[in-house]
Amino acid sequence: MRDVVITGLGIVSAAGEGVDAHLSALTSASPPTDLDTFAPYPVHPMVPLDYERQIPKKSDLRQMEAWQKLGCYAAGLALDAAGVKDDADLKSRMHLIVAAGGGERDYAVDGQILTGLRTAENPGVFLNERLMGDLRPTLFLAQLSNLLAGNISIVHGVTGASRTFMGEESSGIDAIRVAQARIASGQDDIFLVGGAYNAERPDVLLIYEMGGFLWKQAHRPVWNRPVEGGGMILGSGAAFLVLESREHAAARGAKALARIAGVASDRDRRQDGSVTRALKRQAETLEAKPDVIISGATGVQGITEDEQAALTEIAPNAAIHATGDVAGHMMEGQAPAGIAIAAALIARGQSNEALVTSVGHWRGEGSVRVTRAS
Repeated sequence: MRDVVITGLGIVSAAGEGVDAHLSALTSASPPTDLDTFAPYPVHPMVPLDYERQIPKKSDLRQMEAWQKLGCYAAGLALDAAGVKDDADLKSRMHLIVAAGGGERDYAVDGQILTGLRTAENPGVFLNERLMGDLRPTLFLAQLSNLLAGNISIVHGVTGASRTFMGEESSGIDAIRVAQARIASGQDDIFLVGGAYNAERPDVLLIYEMGGFLWKQAHRPVWNRPVEGGGMILGSGAAFLVLESREHAAARGAKALARIAGVASDRDRRQDGSVTRALKRQAETLEAKPDVIISGATGVQGITEDEQAALTEIAPNAAIHATGDVAGHMMEGQAPAGIAIAAALIARGQSNEALVTSVGHWRGEGSVRVTRAS
């Protein structure tokens, strides 16, 4: 099996742009929080970005939704960092895996349809007519989850095989798992992989509030929320990584920032204590001995305490950081963001080995072992 190394990192969130901003945020009291726009639900908003730095064509920008812009931007940062942005031949062989949710709603159309349904003589016919007439093909295409991968291919010229995974937090872990496995087995040499999320959307807040998953008070650290009922604070952002075999990186003179030593992914039934058991089992399988843990804990009651108990047993002396306290909960982008932060710590000599966890708010448990490249 071949070693899989990380040669490029791109990350943007409420904490800022790039790894420096996110490493600084590890010791901050809290990321910037918007308490008013979606009250009573706090959100960690995206910092302003000059999107044209990574997406130069205005025509491309106009047809993208916010999460697509974030993803394209972070992907560009990762390609820049890996030194492949201007290598058209290499990018033609580079494979792409994106973790993505559904597209964003057209709130004007939604409002018009809901208003009209109240007085429609035949609500069923009215609904069908409006959906057929108002959701134009161009609008529908803009809402497809795999359009982020398409936009990255168009904007950045990454034209190898492309895959899009859906499934909230689990999709981020599985995107990394598949890329790592294919490189390690010798099937492929280089991947661009990551995820993006726009939290500043009334529709997603509605969805998660209906499930009882949202935090509704002023910001509080992830580990402290369960004592008051728990809940997530969603955050806008994106993270992408360039992964390649050690041999491939060496052949082109690229610096390996860190190594992905293994990825484990489960989908437990969430019975009492199951998250604790799942994470302990994964750490044992990965032979993890971390000095730093980057946790994707949500703050949701029950699973957050279970994860904390597991991490205390797995590495009682390790420093534990929650990505939720750095950037908020980024759903599909949560695991890639955690790996980016872990790799940056290792590359700067602030850690020898990190364990990155991703426990889904509803289902899905994952762990990634990240070590020094040499």
